[in-house]
Amino acid sequence: MLAEMRIQGLGVIDDATLELDPGLTVLTGETGAGKTMVVTGLTLLGGGRAEASRVSDGARRAVVEGRFQAGPAALAVADEVGADPDDDGTIIAARTVGSDGRSRAHLGGRSVPVGVLSRLAEGTIAVHGQNDQLRLLRPAEQRALLDRFAGDAVGVPLERYRAVRAEWLRVAAELVERRDGARRLAQEADMLRHGLTEIAAVDPQPGEDTELVELARRLAAADDLREAATGAQVALVGTEDGDPDVPAALALIGDARHRLAAAGDPQLTAMDARLGEVLALLADVGTELTGYLDRLDADPERLAQALSRQAELKALTRKYAADIDGVLAWAEEAKERLAGIDTSDEALAALAARRDELAVELAGHAEAVTAARTEAAARLAKGATAELAGLAMPDARLHVAVAPRTAGPDAADALRVGPATLAAGATVWTRWSCGSSRTAARSRSRCTRARPGASCRG
Repeated sequence: MLAEMRIQGLGVIDDATLELDPGLTVLTGETGAGKTMVVTGLTLLGGGRAEASRVSDGARRAVVEGRFQAGPAALAVADEVGADPDDDGTIIAARTVGSDGRSRAHLGGRSVPVGVLSRLAEGTIAVHGQNDQLRLLRPAEQRALLDRFAGDAVGVPLERYRAVRAEWLRVAAELVERRDGARRLAQEADMLRHGLTEIAAVDPQPGEDTELVELARRLAAADDLREAATGAQVALVGTEDGDPDVPAALALIGDARHRLAAAGDPQLTAMDARLGEVLALLADVGTELTGYLDRLDADPERLAQALSRQAELKALTRKYAADIDGVLAWAEEAKERLAGIDTSDEALAALAARRDELAVELAGHAEAVTAARTEAAARLAKGATAELAGLAMPDARLHVAVAPRTAGPDAADALRVGPATLAAGATVWTRWSCGSSRTAARSRSRCTRARPGASCRG
């Protein structure tokens, strides 16, 4: 809500501050006291049209500032434009009109388009005057008023209409995309098929590139590895011919055990037991070295095969992903994408048929909404006219009309219903209007003062 407003240099108001309490605020005063300028200030603060003639004589500019108690909607608008609320949670909006007619708008200390103030005012300002009701100048508010009056009679079919409309728009957009982008989609499909064919020809396995790196390293260094393992084995168990000049660790430790056991000293005997453990461990290592040497492959042909396979895998990783696991993931995504790309005549015909089915269903829900609104419009007009009579205006009449809103054949929400092309908007193609028969042809967004025989068109 608007909590405070300050006006400077606007009409007869030199400088005035108006503090507003929650709820209804009624502004009264004699003719010329400045009531109109207060309403003008509210209009400017709500993003209305700025006129240089409203600036006070001798003033360089007129300034209207408003402090709003920020609700969720107002905070969302402020956050969108980067405006900061004050420490107390309020938001300061300002509108400046120069004597040359130039207008500027600010929100939260940041310069913003005037339209931002209009959005801020939609949920925070409502002006009720003899000739001015700002919210009823907005078509969306007019329609919302009628729908609120109708209640579930409009709300239930409108909810069904919106659900079907969302699906209808999605299918229609997909059909247009497939038709207009048929060449692009066909090229994309060819690229995906080529990639999948290339990957299938290589048939990579998960983690295969990592395993090949290790295998190729061992095969390439087989001679060095054999030399190292053989030297370690000789050091442990000695040579096959038992060369006495090449001492073996197992033989030396066995000799050491024999000497300790022969000494007959309990402390040395204890050491003999520990050497027995070492001897068993070294024997196990010697056995493992023998098995390693038996498995070690120095086959040049196998090395060549491993290197050739690596080259095949690298050709894939250069195109599709950093490693083979990534290549396989790309292939799965490509299959899913390819399944969704179908520009065949059969697929397009199926989409078009689905769109037409939804259009028929959509038209049915829209007609239900229109019928409910038409019935509610009659009740609203009758009830409001009765209220006007109770306000000493017995000859005043309120007429509320609901009519279809046509659309161009190329509009995204154009829906063919019989001979007419109607706009299937988010709130259905109906509109309600109120206005005198003389003003209705000139304006569909202007409400006039109720007078004998008059109506109000919105």
